[in-house]
Amino acid sequence: MRRKDREVTDIGEIRQILDSCMTVCVSMIDGDRPYSVPLNYGYEIEDGALTLYLHCAKEGRKIDILKSNNKACFTIFSEGEPIHAETPCSSGFFYSSVFGEGEAYFLEDMNEKKHALKILTAHQMKRDYEFTDEQADTVCVFKIVSTNFTGKRKPKM
Repeated sequence: MRRKDREVTDIGEIRQILDSCMTVCVSMIDGDRPYSVPLNYGYEIEDGALTLYLHCAKEGRKIDILKSNNKACFTIFSEGEPIHAETPCSSGFFYSSVFGEGEAYFLEDMNEKKHALKILTAHQMKRDYEFTDEQADTVCVFKIVSTNFTGKRKPKM
């Protein structure tokens, strides 16, 4: 990272950023072209690995891409508020972000799918919800596991 003064490596601070955001932009490679899509997420951090849980329809472009190449990168961010300076070059935003790269895995085990959906729902809706097998079977659930992630922040002074 070029701006080491803005790097966030403390897991507690990274959790704060992840908790405050609701959308992740997942990027992948479709043959020789980039493809990126915003998704809702839930997450767990364990043993130095960040696991993002995601869900979607059971068919579509991202599923096709990730089945042929499961490498993905992601960005989660909050814009904060703008910084208006006298010159455009001195203007910008206060922001917080988490980004990284990892591998995507489709969840087929029903208990693992329900766990992922419970984590996702707890993050998005701020409440616990127990999914039935029938509910979990209506969607595709996958995770991106990353051991190569970091945060970046330009805090308001």
